[in-house]
Amino acid sequence: MRVRYSKYDPETARKLKDFAELLKLFNYLVLASSGDIEKVLRYMKMLQKQGYLDKDFNLDEFVNQMGEEGYLQKVKNRLSLTPKGERKIRQDSFQAIFSNLKKGGFGNHPIPREGGGTREQLPEKRPYEFGDETANIDFPTSIKNLIQRTGLGSDFAFEEKDLEVFETESVSSCATVLLLDISHSMILYGEDRITPAKQVALALTELIMTQYPKDSLNVVLFGDNAKEVPIKELAYASVGPFHTNTKAGLILARQILGRKKHPNKQIIMITDGKPSVIIRPNGTIYRNPIGLDPIIVNRTLDEAVICRKRRIPITTFMIASDPYLQNFVEKLTELNKGRAYFTTPDRLGEFILWDFVANRRKKIR
Repeated sequence: MRVRYSKYDPETARKLKDFAELLKLFNYLVLASSGDIEKVLRYMKMLQKQGYLDKDFNLDEFVNQMGEEGYLQKVKNRLSLTPKGERKIRQDSFQAIFSNLKKGGFGNHPIPREGGGTREQLPEKRPYEFGDETANIDFPTSIKNLIQRTGLGSDFAFEEKDLEVFETESVSSCATVLLLDISHSMILYGEDRITPAKQVALALTELIMTQYPKDSLNVVLFGDNAKEVPIKELAYASVGPFHTNTKAGLILARQILGRKKHPNKQIIMITDGKPSVIIRPNGTIYRNPIGLDPIIVNRTLDEAVICRKRRIPITTFMIASDPYLQNFVEKLTELNKGRAYFTTPDRLGEFILWDFVANRRKKIR
């Protein structure tokens, strides 16, 4: 490896730091604006005028550097993200949430069930025990132990006490469908719930792509109906004047998982509202935004039972505190034999990444 040294330039270092700080803010605002870059830049100029951004930040220079670094491009005279820019948003989302997760320190929690899978070597080692796989023996360390015990004499034969093996963990291939609520309530009452929810989805994507490459992740948005979206379009997702068709979301998630060959399958659902619409078998739409309609609720709970019979657990992250809504989620969880968490937008990412990792990597017994 060749290392090139040069004189430390404090001005260059300051510009690099400024660029990194602005880029983090820029990426978060991209999520909040559903990918409207022109709106993001207006927000940033407004924040600078109001004193929230350093007045010495040169935003025009920042935009030029974004283009030079390959994060932005012009398409039909409008700025848009490049694939590199979209990837950077995933990476920043993961870093922001994972940093908070390490600080939070949730500790160990019970694992509900084991799944099929393979073994992966860990860097930690221990003395060999009868029955250990020979493939997990650390031969360089074991040979060193042998030499230390016997010297370099003719008696060059291993004994059990010379051997050391790598610890292993189970690595269960898993197919995950992330259900994201895009109903109008996700931006209601002056609280932005959709932006942190999208940030979590992007962080989960980055986690799976970098740490669990054998896994699969699909994203389904549900409002009046449900639709699958490619990961690259997630940053551009926005809420609409939609009701909440939880049943349609669960049906589509189950259909997607039915095509997967992974031994483990799961649904992760982020929602803040009650189910308020269903599509009947004859195609007619039945809505009721007032309270918990028993027809809508029962049809939605039916789908939770079907998922349980297909061995698809549902983990629900509820970002609302209304007792009657929590009762609905508790009933859905009971029927599905899944898991439920009642959280807030600012803690959502920590809970989801912890739950995903805790239930994916389990010690072999």
